[in-house]
Amino acid sequence: MRDRGGPPRDGAERGSHTVTPKIGPWVLLATIVGSSLSFIDGTAVNVALPALQRDLRATASDVQWVIEIYALFLSALILVGGSLGDQFGRRRVFAVGVGLFTVASMWCGLAPNLGQLIAARAIQGIGGALLVPGSLAIISASYDESHRGRAIGTWSGFATMTSALGPVLGGWLIQIVSWRAVFFINVPLAAVTLAVTAWRVPESRGPEATGPLDWRGAGLATFGLGAVVYGLIQSSTRGLTDPQVLSAMGAGLLALLLFVLVEARAAAPMMPLSLFQSRTFSGTNLMTFLLYGGLGGAFYFLPFNLQQVQGYSAVAAGAAMLPFPVIVFLLSRWSGGLLGKHGAKLPLVVGTVIAASGFALFAVPGVGGSYWTTYFPGVVVLGAGMALVIAPLSTAVMGAVDSERAGVASGINNAVSRAAGLLAIAVLGLLVAAAFNASLDGRLVAHHLGPALRHAVEARRARLAAAGAPAGVGSAVRLAVHQAVGAAYVAGFRLAMLTAAGLALAGACAAGWLVEGKGRGAQPV
Repeated sequence: MRDRGGPPRDGAERGSHTVTPKIGPWVLLATIVGSSLSFIDGTAVNVALPALQRDLRATASDVQWVIEIYALFLSALILVGGSLGDQFGRRRVFAVGVGLFTVASMWCGLAPNLGQLIAARAIQGIGGALLVPGSLAIISASYDESHRGRAIGTWSGFATMTSALGPVLGGWLIQIVSWRAVFFINVPLAAVTLAVTAWRVPESRGPEATGPLDWRGAGLATFGLGAVVYGLIQSSTRGLTDPQVLSAMGAGLLALLLFVLVEARAAAPMMPLSLFQSRTFSGTNLMTFLLYGGLGGAFYFLPFNLQQVQGYSAVAAGAAMLPFPVIVFLLSRWSGGLLGKHGAKLPLVVGTVIAASGFALFAVPGVGGSYWTTYFPGVVVLGAGMALVIAPLSTAVMGAVDSERAGVASGINNAVSRAAGLLAIAVLGLLVAAAFNASLDGRLVAHHLGPALRHAVEARRARLAAAGAPAGVGSAVRLAVHQAVGAAYVAGFRLAMLTAAGLALAGACAAGWLVEGKGRGAQPV
């Protein structure tokens, strides 16, 4: 099929093709740098949240939307983004995604208020849904089977490195410049990506991507997830029985039910339900939802604890998470080698249990203490557990279906992992707020603060760990309030981490029950 308006450019035919040695490195450069926009943003923005909350005087629920709105559009539209690339050209859609993501990033950096920041993050999510699936699809279409594995491995290695650098680079920029500078990291990276993509990346399309796109499914998924998350976040201040909360959650659940019905009847569904007839495919996705829900919640709340309670700088908070991606990078190749001996089931179960132990270790520290004896053990154990999981999980997901549907299966698993983080942050945020409020009430009474001062502190409780004593009080009172708020946040953080550990253990049970052992669904593809 030809591009509209002229003859096909190099490789514009549908399907895959082999790039020349001169073109291959440019394809990798464009896809690696382009996908790094999302990877760096996904880790650096979390570190920026405490500074952002302080500067914009935002509540805890307001700050949640900075992460949640991005995750909402990314998780709900990522499968449609892949289909758009297959149908209209992977290079073209990838470039549009990079451009949209970059414009939205600049908007984020310049946003004068929280409302505009959240709107810009929504556009970032749409851009991410176009560029994230496009990067791997371009690599898969550009290399034959004998070279594709090495190319994807190179891409994965650099993805891990950029994820590792994100928190440290973001923390340094926050400390030296401002949290706004984090969003401008994307501008030079995007310029390189777009230039190389236009100059050297060949166009490709899916060989059978001619049917209509599943816009009804995408719309229902977006509305359903968004309404449920809105209800959960609002319930932290309004209560679960509030009519607005109940209406939002009811509408969201209804939309998600309709989404399942639409996908069951659609001619070209973005999420073919027939794939879930495989026990291994269902089990790996259930495990993904539970494990990555805990992971998303842990990495959301940890920077607040480190910076607002433990007193870490933004750079130190970013560096505190650095061992996680480093361990994943160093051990993933070794864990991939376990597949031939044991299949996918055993590493999935063992790795998820180890990850659960890492979450539980995060719940041990109180306020103060050395990083090496408080949070470092949890980061290391969690990293070791995830290193055992990642390669077997990808292999099991794609090996559970026919080879021609492996790309769809991988895309669904990617969407599930992102939706898990989206929902987990909202649910764990509700638990953190409840535990924080209960603990703070008791501690304010124990400190014998006067009614007026207690009322002033309680009026700021919606900011959670960023709450503090009002202006004009003495240093002793200010210290007492700071200690009470910090201890109360740690109580909420501990509950969130123990819940994350429970989710991971449930994921291990799901893998042990549903994922097949050595054989179909457990071997490399």
